[in-house]
Amino acid sequence: MEQFEGSDFYNLDDLLTEEQRLIRDTVREFVDDQVIPCIEDCFMTDRFPLQIIPTLGELGLLGSNLKGYDCAGLDNLSYGLIMQELERGDSGVRSFVSVQGGLVMYPIHRYGSDEQKDKFLPQLASGKMIGCFGLTEPDHGSDPSGMITRAVEDGDEYILNGNKMWITNGCVSDVAVVWAKLDDRIRGFLVEKGSPGFSTTMQQKKFSLRASTTSELHFQDCRIPKANLLPGANGLGGPLSCLTQARYGIAWGVVGSAMACFDAAKKYSLSRIQFDRPIGGFQLVQAKLAEMLSEITKAQLLCLRLAQLKESGKMTAQQVSLSKRNNVYWALEIARSARDLLGANGVTHEYPVGRHMLNLESVKTYEGTHDIHTLILGHEITGIPAYK
Repeated sequence: MEQFEGSDFYNLDDLLTEEQRLIRDTVREFVDDQVIPCIEDCFMTDRFPLQIIPTLGELGLLGSNLKGYDCAGLDNLSYGLIMQELERGDSGVRSFVSVQGGLVMYPIHRYGSDEQKDKFLPQLASGKMIGCFGLTEPDHGSDPSGMITRAVEDGDEYILNGNKMWITNGCVSDVAVVWAKLDDRIRGFLVEKGSPGFSTTMQQKKFSLRASTTSELHFQDCRIPKANLLPGANGLGGPLSCLTQARYGIAWGVVGSAMACFDAAKKYSLSRIQFDRPIGGFQLVQAKLAEMLSEITKAQLLCLRLAQLKESGKMTAQQVSLSKRNNVYWALEIARSARDLLGANGVTHEYPVGRHMLNLESVKTYEGTHDIHTLILGHEITGIPAYK
């Protein structure tokens, strides 16, 4: 396979520090060496490449922008570049890291007790422990406030009942951050593997994110100790703040998918001969490539500014919504255009384009659908919440 060539039409590398470039290039090399060689087989056989988890931990990629507790403590631009390179390998790999860091480690880091932080964060940072995030339910996706999972107090324990669906890492997790209603307030609970009444099942027959472990979580009179309640999370703002962290990673990650598709399409256009010359010499093909490069460059600029806002503490959830909405939409359009450019070869596993295209259909849906982010922005613009 030819070496991947990153897209940097506006010389954004000049704005990165030497350390940020080193981090980006290190993860790019990891993806080339350990993800690309196995990911097509993982996609076809519906499994996550578990063998890469120790290296993810050793490289400091799990919860990399968190401080303390054996986390790498990187800046948010470096974190974004990590997400970009991982998703250039596969959305499922970025999802694993994004869930581990943004949806499991982040809430423990922000809302957990000192004992919870000491117990879970170093293990999660090393990859010796895997986590998942239980918010979405079979009948409540875009409106998490309607969740029916309940917790009741019983002596020195809580009893959970309910189900969670579309949970990344669920079946392989050692701890689940589960959101449930306790006295009509949404609270966060740490449910450890093996807790009485806690079980998981694999969600199969997917045509997207096949190299990702997607699960259902079941709680039937599940008993957990009171010490496993996240004390600092009280209300819907808790899980929504976690989703903001994950959406930030997605906005960066899908740029990697788009770059992978553009790289494959560009190289194919220069090697595929039709009518006695490379198809890259035809106007319609050049138009497709120009559109891809333009939208990748715009997405990179959005990410760069979003990272600056996040680093300064000025980033808003609505700004993240705009970036997630825009970048996922265009990454999917780029993947579709690249698939079209490759013709029949675009639907084979000889090229990564079809896999990225299918994965991005899920990425457009999870962590807030395209339409929900549209309404979030509409609310911000007009002050009128159209989803209520």
